[in-house]
Amino acid sequence: MPVASTISCLVVDDQQTIRSLVRSGLQNLGFSQVTEAPDGEEGLRHMLTRPAQLVISDFNMPKLDGLGLLRAIRSHPPIQKTAFIMLTGRADKELVQRAVQFGVNNYLVKPFTVMTLKEKIEAVFGALT
Repeated sequence: MPVASTISCLVVDDQQTIRSLVRSGLQNLGFSQVTEAPDGEEGLRHMLTRPAQLVISDFNMPKLDGLGLLRAIRSHPPIQKTAFIMLTGRADKELVQRAVQFGVNNYLVKPFTVMTLKEKIEAVFGALT
């Protein structure tokens, strides 16, 4: 079983409030290595210099959206296996299908609870201790 405190996480969202909510939820679950980026371009730069094991990214963002970030990560061999959870404000079936085509590991619909966040992460990593 993975220990949450050993999994590094990058939260990418253009809204500071959402980044703070995700960070708080992750910290409640025991994650201690959480960084943030306000858009996909900065998120990708972060991943190329200091890769995280888990990316939780919004879909709609300026500069580079979540789908573009996912595609970029999947195209870089050193980080292409990074776990990726898409965060979206809508349960858009087409968006989810496109994200699945590009290798998303899971998705989380806003608004969410800490328990839902945990379930989505555990679906990717297994039970957290």
